[in-house]
Amino acid sequence: MENTSAVTSFMLTVYKEMEDLKYFYFTVFFLLYLLTLCLNILIIGVIYSEKSLHEPMYIFVCNLAVNEMYGSTSLIPSILGQLISCSQEISLGLCLAQIYCLHTYGFVEFSVLAIMSYDRYIAICHPLRYHIIMSSQKVNFLIALSWIYPLSAFGMYFILTTKLTFCSRFIPKVYCNNFALVKLSCFDTSVHSVIGLIATVLFVLPALLMILFSYAQILRICLLVSKESRIKAVQTCTPHLLAVLNYSIGGLFEIIQSRFNMSYLPSTSRMFMSVYFLVFPPLLNPAIYGLSVQNIRVRVLKLLPVWK
Repeated sequence: MENTSAVTSFMLTVYKEMEDLKYFYFTVFFLLYLLTLCLNILIIGVIYSEKSLHEPMYIFVCNLAVNEMYGSTSLIPSILGQLISCSQEISLGLCLAQIYCLHTYGFVEFSVLAIMSYDRYIAICHPLRYHIIMSSQKVNFLIALSWIYPLSAFGMYFILTTKLTFCSRFIPKVYCNNFALVKLSCFDTSVHSVIGLIATVLFVLPALLMILFSYAQILRICLLVSKESRIKAVQTCTPHLLAVLNYSIGGLFEIIQSRFNMSYLPSTSRMFMSVYFLVFPPLLNPAIYGLSVQNIRVRVLKLLPVWK
């Protein structure tokens, strides 16, 4: 059905505050994007080329890296384009596409992290049955589920947003956000907001319970085993815990920045909080796994001339 919205484009107003330093911001975001792509491609390339790394844990790391590039590519090229643009205007179609990509990136990220926590639970609590439980068929199913469920679940809810009509053009962010866009609707969106809240809870709760259950079981096992085994378990889980912490910080910043009036903060601080969720997990996660996981770190260092 055709969208009959009276407004067909929006102004991303934060870019006006960045005008004086736009070339500085352009350089920073360009370098961050380039580094993000290089790090994630490096991780994927190392895991793909080394048969010894064709294990569930590393395959899930690859899946995470693919999503990091998906999220970064959904945001940073748009920011770069807006920084050198004169109008800071974005069409309704591009705005909706960006909302879908950025939100599904976040949901896929949480799904992958939940699956990785389950993988660590099996590896630590059921080591002798690990390869039986985490068969190639199950790994493929979990990877497909981590993408298909978020893409389709958010897509069904997102249809409601595409049917809205809008009476204002001003979005106080550097990118399009579903919550910000819905607030511009000409009509009451209470039902839309309630449905969105229910959908978010139904998605987040199972993944969150999976992470909490997995680490509760891992903690229980750690209390029963020797000190050496406990240290090994902590080393195994540390990269994933750091990735979950990184995601949680970004999610908290996004909630605070979207739901509360942050106008008293400097524009640079507001922008940092706004983009953290979409910039720093894709940048830091490959570094975390590349440095913390010995099997990946050793093979990455072999690729660097200085270490040869």
